[in-house]
Amino acid sequence: MRKEDCFYLGHISRKHGYKGEVIAVFDTDQKENYTALESVLLDIHGELIPFFIEEMAMNSKGHFILGLEDVVTDEDAEKLIGRELYLPLEVLPPLSGKSFYFHEVIGFSMVDAEAGPIGTCMDIIDQSAQPIFQIDKDGTEILVPAVDEFIQSIDRDTRTIYLQTPPGLLDIYLDGQ
Repeated sequence: MRKEDCFYLGHISRKHGYKGEVIAVFDTDQKENYTALESVLLDIHGELIPFFIEEMAMNSKGHFILGLEDVVTDEDAEKLIGRELYLPLEVLPPLSGKSFYFHEVIGFSMVDAEAGPIGTCMDIIDQSAQPIFQIDKDGTEILVPAVDEFIQSIDRDTRTIYLQTPPGLLDIYLDGQ
């Protein structure tokens, strides 16, 4: 399976016990959606390799203890530490309203209530306190926080996000255009 057809779920953080179990940290606010997984894909040297889950339990920190098929020794588990976990896109539950998956809105048109069309969503930057839309307008990068206060609506049919940006934000990027 190709990474483009999958989404990042989390990573293996450490071993648990001595019988090959590992601790998996899932990067999601809705861990309850992933309590009955049958398998996960691990990134091993750039290839996504399926691992079947034999046992799964959530610990007190909200992380998952996984018993994976064919991972039965301490040494087997050691080899998986730091590996990224993926799942196929089709297992994601559909979202509606102003909720969205980051990968879902790449390529969407961005329209501001005052300025009109402001470009195309190229990426979501998720390395700060809040996610940020990275928008391209004719070669100019525009950064807009991807927060509920600025998102009026999302039209999935027309692949458009309607924004209400604060006064002056777009002027920083578009002054003179």
